[in-house]
Amino acid sequence: MIHNVMFWCVLITLLCGGCSTQPRPAHSPYATPTEAARNTVLAQKLTAQAIEQMEKNQQRAEQLLREALSADLYFGPAHNNLGILYLSSGMLYEAASEFEWARKLMPGHPDPRMNLALVLERAGRTDEALAAYDAALAVYPGHLETTQALARLQLRTGRTDDRTPGFLDDIALRSQSEQWRTWALTQRLKMRETD
Repeated sequence: MIHNVMFWCVLITLLCGGCSTQPRPAHSPYATPTEAARNTVLAQKLTAQAIEQMEKNQQRAEQLLREALSADLYFGPAHNNLGILYLSSGMLYEAASEFEWARKLMPGHPDPRMNLALVLERAGRTDEALAAYDAALAVYPGHLETTQALARLQLRTGRTDDRTPGFLDDIALRSQSEQWRTWALTQRLKMRETD
């Protein structure tokens, strides 16, 4: 009986010891790419090509973005643009996942946060969308596209706050779009009438 227990202890020790000393193979899907294995230049090139294809050929754009991520899994703009493709196709879960990746990889950039807010808004998660828009403005105060989206959501849901008039004034002054400027001015006048 003691020999049996001793046999199992030795066997478990050898097996566990062997597992911990063997290096993980480089082709493992869980292996972290080394800096040398990452090809950021190629990822940038493929992402630029994908952006050119996004309106014309979404399947080709998706293929190019996947190739970009194969070249460098940690290239945030490829994740962000893949999320945009998913969002435009109504694939909200997939879009949110890509925007989360991009948000982590692009900590000072508002676009992934704003895009995530758009997904949350489309999914009917208003509170979370408002928070995501605020997060985008926290990393890039005055980001016009985020300001426009946040003001629009606030007004659409009746959840305006003391910042809303300033958002509308900012949009009216800074937007390049005549449609956005007109919208902001109209909404600002409506707010003054109710004050």
